[in-house]
Amino acid sequence: MKNIYAIGVGLIGGSLCIDIKKNNPEVVIHGISRKETTLNTALELGLIDKKATLDDLANADLVIISIPVDATVKLLPTVLDKISDTGLVVDAGSTKVDICKAVENHPKRRNFLAMHPIAGTEHSGPTAAIEGLFAAKTNIVCEVEKTTFKLQEKALKLFTDIGMRIRYMNPEAHDKHIAYMSHLSHISSFMLGKTVIEKEKNERDIFDMAGSGFASTVRLAKSSPEMWTPIFEQNKTNVIETLEEYIENLTQFKELMQANDFDAINTEMKNTNHIKDILKGISQE
Repeated sequence: MKNIYAIGVGLIGGSLCIDIKKNNPEVVIHGISRKETTLNTALELGLIDKKATLDDLANADLVIISIPVDATVKLLPTVLDKISDTGLVVDAGSTKVDICKAVENHPKRRNFLAMHPIAGTEHSGPTAAIEGLFAAKTNIVCEVEKTTFKLQEKALKLFTDIGMRIRYMNPEAHDKHIAYMSHLSHISSFMLGKTVIEKEKNERDIFDMAGSGFASTVRLAKSSPEMWTPIFEQNKTNVIETLEEYIENLTQFKELMQANDFDAINTEMKNTNHIKDILKGISQE
């Protein structure tokens, strides 16, 4: 792959550009964005080599779409219209069902690989891009059988070379599981932040008491609302289901406290401590 076009050069798109360029210095990375200032920043930071527009996509060996998922759904068919028969398009969206449906009957569906590199920070924009973001991280690939084998082979090598583990999943399973693993934790963080901010209006000293536990728990509340609102919208059914289960557990915890049943609370926390073993296993894969 010689010509790579990155549509969206923020945290995910920009970090992919850094790692791909490091492994493949001969590659020319072209940046595409609605905002000229974003492209200027990406050029200054060395994330991209050149600016480009959608009209240049006929020259692309690979197109990486890393923009909000609602914009991806709208733009993806147009991108596939413009690429050559040998070009490949991948996306990095945190939802997969709507994105896959948007092009299920497109004549160039075989030129698209649906994926979700599970990595990131709470920061956004080109300045958030960092080297090595994807090392030892998981890349979920959906409907791999619908992508031309030679193209999927090239892409998967590109992503395994930057340190990613590939996992295969259908879009429905992806969206259900990611609601628990990612989307719920973002909502929890936003709502914890909201609760504390509202309390802070009356108690100005509350943030003087904020330790590392609070900071790490509420960290995701710094994430981009422009990115997360369409994610919640596209995965609404699954997210509501996870919220109902979460709220049920919170209510049960409150009821145990009201009943002064702290033995039960202790047991609940001990049982949940098992998460340490699960997460330790994940980190050592």
